[in-house]
Amino acid sequence: MTTVNSEKLSSARFAQATDAFVEVFTASVDFDKRMATQDIQGSIAHATMLAHCGILTDHERDEIIKGLHQIKLEIENKTFIWSIKQEDVHMNIEARLTDLIGVAGKKLHTGRSRNDQVATDIRLYLRSEIEQISLQIRRLKIAILDLAEQNFDTIMPGFTHLQVAQPITFGHHLMAWFEMLMRDQERLQDCKKRLNVMPLGSAALAGTSYPIDRFMTSELLGFSRPSANSLDSVSDRDFAIEFTSVASIMMMHLSRFSEELILWSSAQFDFIEMPDGFCTGSSIMPQKKNPDVPELVRGKSGRVTGHLISLLMLMKSQPLAYNKDNQEDKEPIFDTVDTLINCIRAYADMVPHIHAKKKNMYNSAKRGFATATDLADYLVRKGMAFRDAHEIVGLAVRLGIETERDLSEISLSELQNYSPLISDDVFNYLTLEGSIAARNHIGGTAPECVQLAINTARFKLSR
Repeated sequence: MTTVNSEKLSSARFAQATDAFVEVFTASVDFDKRMATQDIQGSIAHATMLAHCGILTDHERDEIIKGLHQIKLEIENKTFIWSIKQEDVHMNIEARLTDLIGVAGKKLHTGRSRNDQVATDIRLYLRSEIEQISLQIRRLKIAILDLAEQNFDTIMPGFTHLQVAQPITFGHHLMAWFEMLMRDQERLQDCKKRLNVMPLGSAALAGTSYPIDRFMTSELLGFSRPSANSLDSVSDRDFAIEFTSVASIMMMHLSRFSEELILWSSAQFDFIEMPDGFCTGSSIMPQKKNPDVPELVRGKSGRVTGHLISLLMLMKSQPLAYNKDNQEDKEPIFDTVDTLINCIRAYADMVPHIHAKKKNMYNSAKRGFATATDLADYLVRKGMAFRDAHEIVGLAVRLGIETERDLSEISLSELQNYSPLISDDVFNYLTLEGSIAARNHIGGTAPECVQLAINTARFKLSR
Protein backbone atom coordinates (compact mmCIF):
# COMPACT_ATOMS: atom_id res chain seq x y z
CA MET A 1 0.00 0.00 0.00
CA THR A 2 1.15 3.55 -0.72
CA THR A 3 0.80 6.38 1.76
CA VAL A 4 0.51 10.14 1.73
CA ASN A 5 2.14 12.68 4.00
CA SER A 6 -0.09 13.01 7.05
CA GLU A 7 0.92 16.63 7.66
CA LYS A 8 -1.30 19.19 5.98
CA LEU A 9 0.38 21.10 3.17
CA SER A 10 -1.41 24.32 4.15
CA SER A 11 -1.09 24.18 7.95
CA ALA A 12 1.90 26.48 8.66
CA ARG A 13 -0.24 29.56 9.30
CA PHE A 14 -2.03 27.97 12.27
CA ALA A 15 -0.70 27.57 15.81
CA GLN A 16 -3.31 24.96 16.72
CA ALA A 17 -4.31 21.78 14.93
CA THR A 18 -7.66 21.65 13.18
CA ASP A 19 -10.47 20.41 15.41
CA ALA A 20 -11.04 16.70 14.75
CA PHE A 21 -14.72 17.17 13.92
CA VAL A 22 -14.04 20.22 11.74
CA GLU A 23 -11.39 18.26 9.87
CA VAL A 24 -13.97 15.66 8.89
CA PHE A 25 -16.76 18.21 8.40
CA THR A 26 -14.80 20.36 5.96
CA ALA A 27 -13.08 17.56 4.02
CA SER A 28 -14.33 16.77 0.53
CA VAL A 29 -11.98 13.98 -0.48
CA ASP A 30 -14.60 11.27 0.03
CA PHE A 31 -16.52 12.57 -2.98
CA ASP A 32 -14.20 14.80 -5.00
CA LYS A 33 -11.67 11.99 -5.48
CA ARG A 34 -13.93 11.10 -8.39
CA MET A 35 -12.11 13.90 -10.24
CA ALA A 36 -8.63 12.41 -9.71
CA THR A 37 -8.14 11.67 -13.40
CA GLN A 38 -9.04 15.23 -14.35
CA ASP A 39 -6.86 16.65 -11.57
CA ILE A 40 -3.85 14.71 -12.84
CA GLN A 41 -4.67 15.68 -16.43
CA GLY A 42 -4.72 19.36 -15.46
CA SER A 43 -1.51 19.06 -13.44
CA ILE A 44 0.38 17.45 -16.32
CA ALA A 45 -0.68 20.29 -18.64
CA HIS A 46 0.21 22.88 -16.00
CA ALA A 47 3.69 21.39 -15.44
CA THR A 48 4.29 21.21 -19.19
CA MET A 49 3.40 24.87 -19.55
CA LEU A 50 5.55 25.92 -16.56
CA ALA A 51 8.58 24.23 -18.13
CA HIS A 52 7.86 25.82 -21.50
CA CYS A 53 7.82 29.23 -19.81
CA GLY A 54 11.07 28.55 -17.93
CA ILE A 55 9.43 28.41 -14.49
CA LEU A 56 10.31 24.71 -14.10
CA THR A 57 13.30 22.91 -15.55
CA ASP A 58 12.73 20.15 -18.07
CA HIS A 59 14.00 17.66 -15.50
CA GLU A 60 11.50 18.90 -12.89
CA ARG A 61 8.70 18.69 -15.46
CA ASP A 62 9.64 15.14 -16.36
CA GLU A 63 9.84 14.09 -12.70
CA ILE A 64 6.44 15.63 -11.99
CA ILE A 65 4.80 13.97 -14.98
CA LYS A 66 6.37 10.61 -14.17
CA GLY A 67 5.16 10.89 -10.57
CA LEU A 68 1.65 11.87 -11.64
CA HIS A 69 1.45 8.87 -13.96
CA GLN A 70 2.47 6.62 -11.08
CA ILE A 71 -0.22 8.16 -8.86
CA LYS A 72 -2.80 7.63 -11.60
CA LEU A 73 -1.81 3.97 -11.76
CA GLU A 74 -2.04 3.64 -7.97
CA ILE A 75 -5.54 5.13 -8.02
CA GLU A 76 -6.65 2.82 -10.84
CA ASN A 77 -5.24 -0.18 -8.97
CA LYS A 78 -6.93 1.00 -5.74
CA THR A 79 -3.64 1.05 -3.82
CA PHE A 80 -3.71 4.81 -3.25
CA ILE A 81 -4.63 5.75 0.32
CA TRP A 82 -6.82 8.83 0.57
CA SER A 83 -6.35 11.00 3.66
CA ILE A 84 -8.96 13.29 5.20
CA LYS A 85 -6.07 15.30 6.68
CA GLN A 86 -5.25 16.47 3.15
CA GLU A 87 -8.88 17.64 2.76
CA ASP A 88 -9.46 17.07 -0.94
CA VAL A 89 -8.36 15.30 -4.10
CA HIS A 90 -5.93 18.07 -5.04
CA MET A 91 -3.93 18.09 -1.81
CA ASN A 92 -3.91 14.29 -1.59
CA ILE A 93 -2.34 14.00 -5.01
CA GLU A 94 0.14 16.79 -4.37
CA ALA A 95 1.16 15.27 -1.04
CA ARG A 96 1.72 11.88 -2.62
CA LEU A 97 3.67 13.47 -5.49
CA THR A 98 5.97 15.19 -2.98
CA ASP A 99 6.48 11.86 -1.21
CA LEU A 100 7.50 10.29 -4.52
CA ILE A 101 9.75 12.94 -6.08
CA GLY A 102 10.65 15.38 -3.30
CA VAL A 103 11.07 19.13 -3.81
CA ALA A 104 9.96 19.08 -7.46
CA GLY A 105 6.54 17.97 -6.27
CA LYS A 106 6.23 21.12 -4.17
CA LYS A 107 6.86 23.25 -7.26
CA LEU A 108 3.85 21.94 -9.18
CA HIS A 109 1.49 24.41 -7.50
CA THR A 110 3.46 27.41 -8.76
CA GLY A 111 1.22 29.86 -10.61
CA ARG A 112 -2.07 28.27 -9.59
CA SER A 113 -4.44 27.90 -6.62
CA ARG A 114 -6.90 25.26 -5.56
CA ASN A 115 -9.55 27.79 -6.59
CA ASP A 116 -8.71 27.69 -10.28
CA GLN A 117 -7.60 24.07 -10.03
CA VAL A 118 -10.99 22.80 -8.84
CA ALA A 119 -12.86 24.97 -11.33
CA THR A 120 -10.77 23.40 -14.10
CA ASP A 121 -11.24 19.87 -12.79
CA ILE A 122 -15.03 20.19 -12.66
CA ARG A 123 -15.15 21.49 -16.22
CA LEU A 124 -12.92 18.66 -17.44
CA TYR A 125 -15.08 16.15 -15.56
CA LEU A 126 -18.38 17.46 -16.92
CA ARG A 127 -17.00 17.70 -20.45
CA SER A 128 -16.07 14.03 -20.31
CA GLU A 129 -19.39 12.99 -18.78
CA ILE A 130 -21.37 14.92 -21.38
CA GLU A 131 -19.76 12.73 -24.01
CA GLN A 132 -20.86 9.61 -22.12
CA ILE A 133 -24.38 10.98 -21.70
CA SER A 134 -24.51 11.78 -25.42
CA LEU A 135 -23.61 8.18 -26.27
CA GLN A 136 -26.49 6.91 -24.13
CA ILE A 137 -28.89 9.42 -25.70
CA ARG A 138 -27.85 8.17 -29.12
CA ARG A 139 -28.58 4.58 -28.07
CA LEU A 140 -32.03 5.60 -26.87
CA LYS A 141 -32.73 7.54 -30.07
CA ILE A 142 -31.89 4.49 -32.18
CA ALA A 143 -34.09 2.28 -29.99
CA ILE A 144 -37.01 4.69 -30.41
CA LEU A 145 -36.50 4.87 -34.18
CA ASP A 146 -36.46 1.08 -34.44
CA LEU A 147 -39.68 0.74 -32.45
CA ALA A 148 -41.29 3.57 -34.43
CA GLU A 149 -40.38 1.88 -37.71
CA GLN A 150 -41.99 -1.35 -36.55
CA ASN A 151 -45.17 0.62 -35.81
CA PHE A 152 -45.20 3.38 -38.42
CA ASP A 153 -48.76 2.39 -39.41
CA THR A 154 -50.01 1.02 -36.06
CA ILE A 155 -53.20 2.95 -35.29
CA MET A 156 -53.82 4.20 -31.76
CA PRO A 157 -55.81 7.02 -30.19
CA GLY A 158 -54.10 10.35 -29.70
CA PHE A 159 -55.04 12.15 -26.50
CA THR A 160 -55.59 15.62 -25.15
CA HIS A 161 -56.62 15.98 -21.50
CA LEU A 162 -56.11 12.18 -21.46
CA GLN A 163 -59.32 11.94 -23.51
CA VAL A 164 -59.41 10.35 -26.97
CA ALA A 165 -58.84 13.20 -29.43
CA GLN A 166 -57.85 12.00 -32.91
CA PRO A 167 -56.36 8.81 -34.34
CA ILE A 168 -52.61 8.75 -34.78
CA THR A 169 -50.02 6.04 -35.31
CA PHE A 170 -47.89 4.60 -32.54
CA GLY A 171 -44.85 5.40 -34.69
CA HIS A 172 -45.90 9.05 -34.82
CA HIS A 173 -46.23 9.13 -31.04
CA LEU A 174 -42.78 7.62 -30.59
CA MET A 175 -41.30 10.18 -32.97
CA ALA A 176 -42.60 12.88 -30.62
CA TRP A 177 -40.36 11.32 -27.98
CA PHE A 178 -37.51 11.41 -30.48
CA GLU A 179 -38.00 15.15 -31.05
CA MET A 180 -37.78 15.79 -27.31
CA LEU A 181 -34.48 13.91 -27.18
CA MET A 182 -33.18 15.87 -30.15
CA ARG A 183 -33.74 19.10 -28.25
CA ASP A 184 -32.13 17.58 -25.15
CA GLN A 185 -29.04 16.65 -27.16
CA GLU A 186 -28.82 20.12 -28.67
CA ARG A 187 -29.08 21.75 -25.24
CA LEU A 188 -26.40 19.42 -23.91
CA GLN A 189 -23.99 20.32 -26.71
CA ASP A 190 -24.77 24.01 -26.30
CA CYS A 191 -24.01 23.71 -22.58
CA LYS A 192 -20.71 22.03 -23.43
CA LYS A 193 -19.65 25.05 -25.50
CA ARG A 194 -19.92 27.36 -22.49
CA LEU A 195 -18.25 25.04 -19.99
CA ASN A 196 -15.32 24.40 -22.34
CA VAL A 197 -13.50 27.54 -21.17
CA MET A 198 -10.34 27.14 -19.05
CA PRO A 199 -10.05 28.83 -15.62
CA LEU A 200 -6.53 27.53 -14.88
CA GLY A 201 -4.06 30.37 -14.44
CA SER A 202 -6.57 32.59 -12.65
CA ALA A 203 -4.92 31.41 -9.40
CA ALA A 204 -6.75 32.39 -6.21
CA LEU A 205 -8.70 35.29 -7.72
CA ALA A 206 -6.35 37.88 -9.26
CA GLY A 207 -4.20 35.89 -11.66
CA THR A 208 -0.51 35.22 -11.06
CA SER A 209 2.70 37.23 -11.30
CA TYR A 210 4.52 34.33 -13.00
CA PRO A 211 4.98 34.59 -16.79
CA ILE A 212 2.60 31.75 -17.64
CA ASP A 213 1.09 30.89 -21.02
CA ARG A 214 -2.61 30.25 -20.48
CA PHE A 215 -3.26 29.74 -24.19
CA MET A 216 -0.80 26.87 -24.20
CA THR A 217 -2.43 25.21 -21.18
CA SER A 218 -5.86 25.71 -22.74
CA GLU A 219 -4.74 24.01 -25.93
CA LEU A 220 -3.11 21.13 -24.06
CA LEU A 221 -6.36 20.46 -22.17
CA GLY A 222 -8.59 20.79 -25.22
CA PHE A 223 -10.41 23.93 -24.06
CA SER A 224 -11.67 26.41 -26.63
CA ARG A 225 -9.95 29.33 -24.88
CA PRO A 226 -8.74 30.56 -21.47
CA SER A 227 -11.25 32.46 -19.36
CA ALA A 228 -11.31 36.25 -19.64
CA ASN A 229 -11.61 37.36 -15.99
CA SER A 230 -9.82 35.77 -13.05
CA LEU A 231 -12.44 36.79 -10.47
CA ASP A 232 -15.25 35.27 -12.48
CA SER A 233 -13.19 32.22 -13.39
CA VAL A 234 -12.72 30.89 -9.86
CA SER A 235 -16.24 31.71 -8.64
CA ASP A 236 -18.35 30.87 -11.69
CA ARG A 237 -20.59 27.82 -11.44
CA ASP A 238 -23.03 28.86 -14.18
CA PHE A 239 -21.84 25.94 -16.28
CA ALA A 240 -22.80 23.49 -13.51
CA ILE A 241 -26.21 25.11 -13.08
CA GLU A 242 -26.76 25.05 -16.83
CA PHE A 243 -25.79 21.38 -17.05
CA THR A 244 -28.14 20.50 -14.21
CA SER A 245 -30.89 22.53 -15.88
CA VAL A 246 -30.39 20.59 -19.11
CA ALA A 247 -30.41 17.36 -17.12
CA SER A 248 -33.64 18.41 -15.36
CA ILE A 249 -35.40 19.03 -18.67
CA MET A 250 -34.17 15.68 -19.98
CA MET A 251 -35.37 13.90 -16.84
CA MET A 252 -38.71 15.68 -17.17
CA HIS A 253 -38.98 14.19 -20.67
CA LEU A 254 -38.09 10.73 -19.41
CA SER A 255 -40.69 11.17 -16.68
CA ARG A 256 -43.33 11.94 -19.32
CA PHE A 257 -42.27 8.85 -21.28
CA SER A 258 -42.55 6.87 -18.05
CA GLU A 259 -46.06 8.11 -17.31
CA GLU A 260 -47.24 6.98 -20.72
CA LEU A 261 -45.61 3.57 -20.47
CA ILE A 262 -47.15 3.09 -17.03
CA LEU A 263 -50.60 4.00 -18.35
CA TRP A 264 -50.28 1.98 -21.54
CA SER A 265 -49.16 -1.16 -19.69
CA SER A 266 -52.08 -0.98 -17.24
CA ALA A 267 -55.10 -3.28 -17.63
CA GLN A 268 -57.26 -0.23 -18.30
CA PHE A 269 -55.28 0.69 -21.44
CA ASP A 270 -53.47 -2.56 -22.30
CA PHE A 271 -51.70 -0.96 -25.25
CA ILE A 272 -48.25 -2.45 -24.67
CA GLU A 273 -46.47 -5.37 -23.07
CA MET A 274 -43.46 -4.32 -21.01
CA PRO A 275 -40.41 -6.62 -21.07
CA ASP A 276 -40.29 -8.94 -18.06
CA GLY A 277 -36.69 -8.03 -17.30
CA PHE A 278 -37.69 -4.44 -16.53
CA CYS A 279 -40.69 -5.24 -14.31
CA THR A 280 -41.26 -6.89 -10.94
CA GLY A 281 -44.06 -8.80 -9.27
CA SER A 282 -45.97 -8.28 -6.07
CA SER A 283 -45.11 -9.93 -2.75
CA ILE A 284 -48.75 -10.97 -2.20
CA MET A 285 -50.56 -10.55 -5.57
CA PRO A 286 -49.22 -13.12 -8.03
CA GLN A 287 -50.97 -11.59 -11.05
CA LYS A 288 -49.12 -8.28 -10.82
CA LYS A 289 -46.50 -7.08 -13.28
CA ASN A 290 -45.30 -3.72 -12.04
CA PRO A 291 -43.51 -1.30 -14.41
CA ASP A 292 -40.80 -0.56 -11.86
CA VAL A 293 -38.20 0.96 -14.19
CA PRO A 294 -40.52 3.67 -15.61
CA GLU A 295 -41.86 4.36 -12.13
CA LEU A 296 -38.36 4.74 -10.70
CA VAL A 297 -37.28 7.00 -13.56
CA ARG A 298 -40.38 9.11 -13.00
CA GLY A 299 -39.41 9.44 -9.34
CA LYS A 300 -35.76 10.23 -10.05
CA SER A 301 -36.75 13.24 -12.15
CA GLY A 302 -37.58 15.06 -8.92
CA ARG A 303 -34.17 14.19 -7.55
CA VAL A 304 -32.36 15.87 -10.44
CA THR A 305 -34.63 18.92 -10.35
CA GLY A 306 -33.81 19.16 -6.65
CA HIS A 307 -30.11 19.31 -7.49
CA LEU A 308 -30.79 22.21 -9.86
CA ILE A 309 -32.54 24.14 -7.10
CA SER A 310 -29.72 23.26 -4.70
CA LEU A 311 -27.08 24.74 -7.01
CA LEU A 312 -29.12 27.87 -7.64
CA MET A 313 -29.52 28.43 -3.90
CA LEU A 314 -25.83 27.66 -3.36
CA MET A 315 -24.78 30.51 -5.64
CA LYS A 316 -27.49 33.10 -5.11
CA SER A 317 -25.85 35.08 -2.26
CA GLN A 318 -22.14 34.54 -2.81
CA PRO A 319 -19.92 37.60 -3.16
CA LEU A 320 -16.91 37.40 -5.47
CA ALA A 321 -14.70 35.47 -5.51
CA TYR A 322 -14.36 31.86 -4.27
CA ASN A 323 -16.09 30.82 -1.04
CA LYS A 324 -16.14 27.51 0.85
CA ASP A 325 -19.83 27.23 -0.04
CA ASN A 326 -18.70 26.02 -3.46
CA GLN A 327 -17.54 22.75 -1.96
CA GLU A 328 -21.26 21.88 -1.98
CA ASP A 329 -21.42 22.00 -5.77
CA LYS A 330 -19.85 18.61 -6.43
CA GLU A 331 -22.27 16.13 -4.89
CA PRO A 332 -25.29 17.53 -6.78
CA ILE A 333 -23.26 17.49 -10.00
CA PHE A 334 -21.99 13.94 -9.47
CA ASP A 335 -25.41 12.57 -8.54
CA THR A 336 -27.04 14.34 -11.48
CA VAL A 337 -24.54 12.74 -13.85
CA ASP A 338 -25.03 9.27 -12.34
CA THR A 339 -28.81 9.51 -12.25
CA LEU A 340 -29.11 10.84 -15.79
CA ILE A 341 -26.79 8.27 -17.34
CA ASN A 342 -28.46 5.38 -15.52
CA CYS A 343 -31.98 6.49 -16.46
CA ILE A 344 -31.13 6.96 -20.14
CA ARG A 345 -29.29 3.64 -20.18
CA ALA A 346 -32.29 1.87 -18.62
CA TYR A 347 -34.56 3.29 -21.33
CA ALA A 348 -32.13 2.48 -24.14
CA ASP A 349 -32.02 -1.11 -22.90
CA MET A 350 -35.79 -1.37 -22.31
CA VAL A 351 -37.39 0.31 -25.34
CA PRO A 352 -36.30 -2.29 -27.94
CA HIS A 353 -38.25 -4.95 -26.02
CA ILE A 354 -41.57 -3.09 -25.74
CA HIS A 355 -44.34 -4.90 -27.63
CA ALA A 356 -47.27 -2.95 -29.07
CA LYS A 357 -50.71 -4.59 -28.74
CA LYS A 358 -51.95 -3.32 -32.08
CA LYS A 359 -55.49 -4.71 -31.89
CA ASN A 360 -56.13 -3.13 -28.49
CA MET A 361 -54.79 0.21 -29.68
CA TYR A 362 -57.01 0.08 -32.76
CA ASN A 363 -60.14 -0.82 -30.83
CA SER A 364 -59.49 1.94 -28.30
CA ALA A 365 -59.23 4.50 -31.11
CA LYS A 366 -62.62 3.35 -32.44
CA ARG A 367 -64.34 3.81 -29.10
CA GLY A 368 -63.66 7.50 -28.62
CA PHE A 369 -65.23 9.13 -31.73
CA ALA A 370 -61.69 9.96 -32.81
CA THR A 371 -62.80 10.90 -36.34
CA ALA A 372 -65.24 13.62 -35.22
CA THR A 373 -62.89 16.37 -36.40
CA ASP A 374 -62.59 14.63 -39.77
CA LEU A 375 -66.38 14.85 -40.21
CA ALA A 376 -66.28 18.55 -39.37
CA ASP A 377 -63.42 19.11 -41.85
CA TYR A 378 -65.41 17.19 -44.46
CA LEU A 379 -68.39 19.53 -44.08
CA VAL A 380 -66.13 22.58 -44.25
CA ARG A 381 -64.70 21.32 -47.54
CA LYS A 382 -68.29 21.02 -48.75
CA GLY A 383 -68.80 24.73 -48.06
CA MET A 384 -70.17 24.83 -44.51
CA ALA A 385 -68.81 27.28 -41.90
CA PHE A 386 -66.66 25.48 -39.33
CA ARG A 387 -68.78 26.50 -36.33
CA ASP A 388 -71.91 25.12 -38.00
CA ALA A 389 -70.03 21.96 -38.87
CA HIS A 390 -68.87 21.67 -35.26
CA GLU A 391 -72.51 21.83 -34.08
CA ILE A 392 -73.68 19.17 -36.54
CA VAL A 393 -70.88 16.78 -35.63
CA GLY A 394 -71.72 17.23 -31.96
CA LEU A 395 -75.25 16.05 -32.70
CA ALA A 396 -73.93 13.06 -34.64
CA VAL A 397 -71.62 12.16 -31.75
CA ARG A 398 -74.56 12.34 -29.34
CA LEU A 399 -76.41 9.86 -31.55
CA GLY A 400 -73.39 7.58 -31.53
CA ILE A 401 -73.20 7.72 -27.73
CA GLU A 402 -76.92 6.97 -27.38
CA THR A 403 -76.81 4.05 -29.82
CA GLU A 404 -73.31 2.86 -28.86
CA ARG A 405 -71.96 3.21 -32.39
CA ASP A 406 -68.87 4.85 -33.83
CA LEU A 407 -69.40 7.61 -36.41
CA SER A 408 -68.28 5.23 -39.14
CA GLU A 409 -71.08 2.84 -38.10
CA ILE A 410 -73.88 5.40 -38.42
CA SER A 411 -75.78 5.02 -41.69
CA LEU A 412 -75.62 7.56 -44.51
CA SER A 413 -79.31 8.35 -44.22
CA GLU A 414 -78.96 9.10 -40.52
CA LEU A 415 -76.02 11.39 -41.16
CA GLN A 416 -77.90 13.17 -43.94
CA ASN A 417 -80.60 14.05 -41.40
CA TYR A 418 -78.04 16.51 -40.01
CA SER A 419 -76.91 17.93 -43.36
CA PRO A 420 -77.72 17.31 -47.03
CA LEU A 421 -74.10 18.09 -47.85
CA ILE A 422 -73.13 14.64 -46.60
CA SER A 423 -72.79 12.01 -49.33
CA ASP A 424 -71.48 8.45 -49.48
CA ASP A 425 -67.86 9.64 -49.83
CA VAL A 426 -67.97 10.68 -46.17
CA PHE A 427 -66.96 7.16 -45.13
CA ASN A 428 -63.58 7.69 -46.75
CA TYR A 429 -62.92 10.13 -43.90
CA LEU A 430 -64.75 8.50 -40.98
CA THR A 431 -62.61 5.38 -40.84
CA LEU A 432 -59.49 5.45 -38.70
CA GLU A 433 -57.37 4.62 -41.72
CA GLY A 434 -58.92 7.43 -43.75
CA SER A 435 -58.45 9.94 -40.96
CA ILE A 436 -54.77 9.11 -40.58
CA ALA A 437 -54.12 8.99 -44.33
CA ALA A 438 -55.56 12.50 -44.70
CA ARG A 439 -52.78 13.98 -42.53
CA ASN A 440 -50.11 13.50 -45.16
CA HIS A 441 -47.98 16.61 -44.65
CA ILE A 442 -44.62 17.12 -42.96
CA GLY A 443 -45.07 16.48 -39.26
CA GLY A 444 -48.36 14.65 -39.86
CA THR A 445 -49.35 11.20 -38.67
CA ALA A 446 -49.93 9.58 -42.09
CA PRO A 447 -47.80 6.41 -42.30
CA GLU A 448 -45.76 7.69 -45.24
CA CYS A 449 -45.00 10.89 -43.29
CA VAL A 450 -43.97 8.90 -40.22
CA GLN A 451 -41.66 6.78 -42.35
CA LEU A 452 -40.18 9.92 -43.89
CA ALA A 453 -39.59 11.36 -40.40
CA ILE A 454 -37.85 8.14 -39.35
CA ASN A 455 -35.64 8.13 -42.45
CA THR A 456 -34.75 11.80 -41.93
CA ALA A 457 -33.88 11.14 -38.30
CA ARG A 458 -31.65 8.19 -39.22
CA PHE A 459 -29.85 10.39 -41.74
CA LYS A 460 -29.21 13.05 -39.08
CA LEU A 461 -27.83 10.42 -36.69
CA SER A 462 -25.49 9.09 -39.37
CA ARG A 463 -23.74 12.43 -39.88
